[in-house]
Amino acid sequence: MNWTLEVVIVPVSDIDRAKDFYSQKLGFVVDHDTVVGEGMRIVQLTPPGSGCSIVIGQGAVPKMVPGSVQGLQLVVPDIRKAHAELVSRGVEVTDVQVLGENPSPMPDPLDNVGFVFFADPDGNGWGVQQISTRA
Repeated sequence: MNWTLEVVIVPVSDIDRAKDFYSQKLGFVVDHDTVVGEGMRIVQLTPPGSGCSIVIGQGAVPKMVPGSVQGLQLVVPDIRKAHAELVSRGVEVTDVQVLGENPSPMPDPLDNVGFVFFADPDGNGWGVQQISTRA
């Protein structure tokens, strides 16, 4: 039996601001923006090519402190290109960093060890890792 991770809740203080950040600045697809009832709203967004979405919302999602999620990670085939795209979209992102060392030679020396980091407007922390073999 396969067990797939499909949704991660990301706690935010302002749903519209977060929706704009994730859809406009990061390019996530807005799967739906639904008002379930009074004081209950769910917005689901999916990174391009991902099988896992994030959900932001109010009332219908667990109550969590905005900005408390750290270590969410995206994977891309080219970290330099991803960095340039984030910068061009106005995301405050770190320079490309090399974390660790590959146990064996890779086609690109940044495979597995090349990262950039950024945070959403509430401070939820994200990493982006290069793994070109998944492209």
